[in-house]
Amino acid sequence: MPVAPLSLRNLFEIYQHRLALHWLAGHAGAVRSLHSADESEAPLVGYLNLIHPARLQILGAAELDYLSSLDEKTYNEALGNLFTHPTLAVFIAGGLHPPVSLRRAADQHNTALIGSALASDKLLNHLDYYLNDLLADKQVVHGVFMDVMGIGILLTGESSVGKSELALELISRGHALIADDAPEFYRVGPDSLRGSCPELLQDFLEVRGLGLLDIRAMLGDSAVKRHKILRLIVNLIHVDKSDINSIDRLQGSYSNRTLSEVNVPEIQLPVAPGRNLAVLVEAAARNHILRENGYDATGHFIARQHRLMMQEEQEKNSNE
Repeated sequence: MPVAPLSLRNLFEIYQHRLALHWLAGHAGAVRSLHSADESEAPLVGYLNLIHPARLQILGAAELDYLSSLDEKTYNEALGNLFTHPTLAVFIAGGLHPPVSLRRAADQHNTALIGSALASDKLLNHLDYYLNDLLADKQVVHGVFMDVMGIGILLTGESSVGKSELALELISRGHALIADDAPEFYRVGPDSLRGSCPELLQDFLEVRGLGLLDIRAMLGDSAVKRHKILRLIVNLIHVDKSDINSIDRLQGSYSNRTLSEVNVPEIQLPVAPGRNLAVLVEAAARNHILRENGYDATGHFIARQHRLMMQEEQEKNSNE
């Protein structure tokens, strides 16, 4: 689902320190909202362009010099174009001081004028990266998102199947919690989803009978991670011992689940008395890493079996 609209005030507050931002003029424009780009909209971030302007325009020394070189009439027309739709905000990079006329135009058009100490190229790259991340579509999936053996694993399953207890055991074995109950997944590439935790739920794990546990306070910073790329889904399912015997003993229960148009490998992991789920999830993580690197244990076993059968056949023929 799409994220809520991001206002310029939100953007300023979130990245004020990281982007060394300070408000110069046009405070009334703080309420304007940014939306993710589509084919019909202007580019998100770009340098000064009066013909095909970006929604966030960046002015550095070269752009300010260009504006100051214009005659009065052309300069006023340029300012009128600069501070009108689709421009939502103008950023002055490099810690430069804009002329009074630029500040006045920002106030007149209710368009935010924001300064940054960063060089214009750095400011553009950082803004583009952060905004594409913030404005990306997200999908919330019920489960517990973990960092196990260095890869992002989502534990899913019906309520009361034991996801939180399994997560707690994995954490006690040195793995890390990312998000409990409602991890958010953002598409960050053609085949990549990055999972993170809503701010309200960060560091907390709910375990029936114990209530909310603050994992960071209990076990330290290393027991919690902020985000990870989703590499594997482990779906916990209740089964009887008799049902376990019906599962393919060579292939296991591998499939794919589609989240935000990305296919994610999924394993159906039976939950039954006597099964050590934490060890099984660790083994699933190690095996998935091998599979991603091109090693298929089942294929290797079948090939070995085929070779042995061929050898036995040859030995049989030679003895006849």
